[in-house]
Amino acid sequence: MPGLRSRRRCPQSWRESCLSDGLAGAKSVVWPRRAIREEVCDRQPVTYDPAPLRRPLAVDLFSGVGGLALGFEQAGFDVVAAVEYDPVHATTHLFNFPQTEILCRDIGLVTADQVRAAARKGFARVRPDEKWDGRLDALIGGPPCQGFSSGGKREDGDARNELLGHFVRLVEELRPATFCLENVNGLLESKFDVVREGAFKRLRAAGYALSGTDSAVDAVNFGVPQGRKRVLVLGTLGDRPPGRPAQVSGSITVEQALSGLPDPSTYDVLLQSDEATLSDVDLLARSASQSAYARRLAGLDSDVLDLSYERAWDPGLLTSSRRTIHQAEVVKRFGETLPGTVEPISRFYRLPLDGPSRTLRAGTGSERGSHTSPRPIHPTEPRVITAREAARLHGYPDWFRFHTTNWHAHRQIGNSVPPPLARAAAQALIDALHVEPARPGAVEASDSSLLSLSPRGSELRLMDVVVEQLPKKRRRPVSSEDAEQSAS
Repeated sequence: MPGLRSRRRCPQSWRESCLSDGLAGAKSVVWPRRAIREEVCDRQPVTYDPAPLRRPLAVDLFSGVGGLALGFEQAGFDVVAAVEYDPVHATTHLFNFPQTEILCRDIGLVTADQVRAAARKGFARVRPDEKWDGRLDALIGGPPCQGFSSGGKREDGDARNELLGHFVRLVEELRPATFCLENVNGLLESKFDVVREGAFKRLRAAGYALSGTDSAVDAVNFGVPQGRKRVLVLGTLGDRPPGRPAQVSGSITVEQALSGLPDPSTYDVLLQSDEATLSDVDLLARSASQSAYARRLAGLDSDVLDLSYERAWDPGLLTSSRRTIHQAEVVKRFGETLPGTVEPISRFYRLPLDGPSRTLRAGTGSERGSHTSPRPIHPTEPRVITAREAARLHGYPDWFRFHTTNWHAHRQIGNSVPPPLARAAAQALIDALHVEPARPGAVEASDSSLLSLSPRGSELRLMDVVVEQLPKKRRRPVSSEDAEQSAS
């Protein structure tokens, strides 16, 4: 039977029942890889048609650097287009997902036709020999959440809360088979009832059945070494809502997450750059890591369920690890701070070795409460963590890159959805779609200049960008102020 890749014998309980009835010669039931375990056995040979072998298509709104997109790709989606307002994030996304068409625009001005046109271009890159029928399997996105967040000031009249409405608008106009909406758990507070329930009412009126509208999930229950509560609303066209993302057993500690990463202070080049060639000693130490989580993110062990595209990268290159210089008295205070406690002067939190991290935050500007969200202190070294270490705590593989300045890199990580959480949500939608994603090939290597964006530079020609729609502070090159803040 074409497309059928595995055969499973009848469940043990059926076989025992058949044997007890003297039917030792009963034939096996043939199951597809994703079996529908219901309404069977009349003790006759049963054959199920396998799920279609294809990669469903998704478009990512408010994409940031692509945490949500990566999780969906790992589950088997092709993310063919993305919309991101900030070119610093958009170009980083382009580096990590060169096959995705990027619309660098204000989503309030983006039309459904423009999204379809971008998706068509992205589809042509991943499947040049096929013709797209115009249908989308999923629309995914996490509208900027600061208006709903407990970080900084929280305002029910925040203009950014309108972005939730634009997500709903594009769901209504594009009519994807499914959608995934991510936001902070503050969205569930009573002060946002009108905004939240109004959005859900529109989605239901558009024909979608929803799940996850009244409770939050915690990323720590999905293989992320970080406590991070989020609202994760999933929807499908029709009367049957999608299932909830499947949690994993056990938890990952900070020690397991950071295992195998070297001490950046041994590399002077990291004072001026975010990358360094690993020494033989550090390469050996990484390969000797006993953490399954760290080994998987470092590319030392394969993940057989990971259906993402293979990336061209150098495992011997330590990236996103620019050092931060602290004054001597700060180093002393950090060294005296016990793991799992807060340093009393800076109020920086020191990570514990034997548990998960607290939520990594992006911070806000002065217009939103001047919440700077300081980086946590490393659990064994008297310094704040690097972007690569933060990425490990978020579930990003080591091949994934961020902006070369600490200021932007940590904001990109703190603003993003942990890929393992996104992957669990994507798997729930895969199940709802009744498809079996094919394993893809590799993607071309990216231009590292995209990680040091100068918004008036040549990088913008690689994206569909309307400069007039960019944030005013991004219509000029990344400033010296940004570089200075990277050392803070």
